Amino acid sequence: MSARRGRALRCHGAELRVPAGEGGVGMCLLLGAAGVGKTLLVKRLQKLSAHDGKGDLGDPPPTRPTVGTNLTNIVVQKKITIRELGGCMSPIWPSYYGNCHALLLLGLLSAEQLAEASVLILFNKIDLPCYVSVEELKSLMRLPDIIACAKQNITTAEISARKGTGLAGVLRWLQGTHRASC
Repeated sequence: MSARRGRALRCHGAELRVPAGEGGVGMCLLLGAAGVGKTLLVKRLQKLSAHDGKGDLGDPPPTRPTVGTNLTNIVVQKKITIRELGGCMSPIWPSYYGNCHALLLLGLLSAEQLAEASVLILFNKIDLPCYVSVEELKSLMRLPDIIACAKQNITTAEISARKGTGLAGVLRWLQGTHRASC
């Protein structure tokens, strides 16, 4: 995983800003297009957190596309609630930004209320034989430009929710982000 701090996050002409000082239990939004593996990721993180980040994850559980929202609690020293929003809900994602302290993102978006939320961009499905390299994706997304302009920390990670690769690092990121926001 790599992290950098910048000045302000601008995407599609919008600058991100969030009111400071919201406390309480960490709410982590999980956003991304339909079919990118959000539900599987949450199920695997929940299982991994139940075993203190260790052990065999076993076979991937069956999943269905999320219609609406799913709330999942994981415990990494403290309780963190992950709110997964279905990809088809993207037009109303902004209504969920207010209580967000962390963001797991499969894709890019911008919103004023997320300016101070730490961001983890997940490059999922690295287990597929024909996946695009992270460096190619970063280049296509112009991620270095976005990071250079970002006010908040932006971290990237390669994962396979199916095989469990990289999920312990996601739990560590959630733990560290939650600790920093409380």
